[in-house]
Amino acid sequence: MPFGIYVHIPYCLQRCTYCDFATYEQTKILPSPQYVSLVQDEVRQKHHAFPKQELTTVYFGGGTPSLLPSSEILTILEELARHGFTTGPQTEITIEINPATVDPRKLQDYLKAGINRFSVGAQTFDDPLLKFVHREHNADQTRDTLRLLQSQSVNYSFDILFALPGQTLDMLKRDLDEVMKFRPAHVSPYCLTVPEGHPLSKNRPLEDIQVQMFELIRETLLSAGYHRYEISNFSLPGFESRHNSLYWNDSAYWGIGLSAHSYMPWEKHGVRFWNPNAIGAYQNLIESKTGQIFTTPFGNLELEGYEILTAAQSLTDFCHVSLRREEGLDLGALESRFGQAGLHLVKGPLAQLRSQGWLLTDAASLFRLSEEGLLLSNQVFAALTFLDDEWTAASALTP
Repeated sequence: MPFGIYVHIPYCLQRCTYCDFATYEQTKILPSPQYVSLVQDEVRQKHHAFPKQELTTVYFGGGTPSLLPSSEILTILEELARHGFTTGPQTEITIEINPATVDPRKLQDYLKAGINRFSVGAQTFDDPLLKFVHREHNADQTRDTLRLLQSQSVNYSFDILFALPGQTLDMLKRDLDEVMKFRPAHVSPYCLTVPEGHPLSKNRPLEDIQVQMFELIRETLLSAGYHRYEISNFSLPGFESRHNSLYWNDSAYWGIGLSAHSYMPWEKHGVRFWNPNAIGAYQNLIESKTGQIFTTPFGNLELEGYEILTAAQSLTDFCHVSLRREEGLDLGALESRFGQAGLHLVKGPLAQLRSQGWLLTDAASLFRLSEEGLLLSNQVFAALTFLDDEWTAASALTP
């Protein structure tokens, strides 16, 4: 069975204005060797709760994992292998990097350690925009980093952020033109999302311009041979993110480190669990369990750190992640997993969404988001969110 591990590295040069992840400026958190030691302790405490096998994927996310010495990343991989979580030629091992944080020697260290995919958090080639959102790198450093990756013919992904304050369609087009010069195997476009009143909520492109930006990205990438295999992810054929696909395909993954989230099959509908998102609380959790061994995935966590899913929650997740993917929502697969009760619950909303033009169907049992539905996906997902009492009622009506 597919199984992946996510390792959170919370160190950053500077907190970006838009960031809401559990990260810290590297001078305002415990030294990285101490954090890596905590990660190793977490692996020792919980490794019995997970299947021992060659891993499908490993993903070092953050933060900026490439700020750490490469030896510390290797230490984590070695700790995993020591407890039965090995990697091989078929394992996708990804590390997030920021421009100007990787040099030729560090890149060689990564490659020797088996890292074979790099996710570049570039966001934009526009220097004033980079400075405005407190990114430390500049556009020339992004170009240098991409040239370094290309010189070694490595597989890399490029993150592009759009709908930034003051950004125009022409500015976004210039970004896309630059991205296409490098032609990364994978591109992840993200629309800036900030709450009302946030400093970055002012002077953003109007909503209709944001829609045009989304369309410009889609048309540019599709015409260049990319395919959109998930709402916010495009790749050349064969270069889809295998790790992120674990999340979308209902596969198991173990999140290690500060704030890391996990999902495992458990009882009937699975369990989600997560580590504390403050460094002091995470440190206390791991150090307070020193020497203990846990045989259940969430055995070291308090009640607020895990959630055993109900049928309604699991059905909701199934619908949402299915529609995020290019393949869409297959009613046959849904019925196989959730029975007549699940089928009863989804048929009404699916018919309504189709009549609104937000869903398309290639066959009687397969539904996908339309182009309009992609733009209104939050409303689509809201219509396919189910409560426990709805499941109870549907179960009473179906055999």
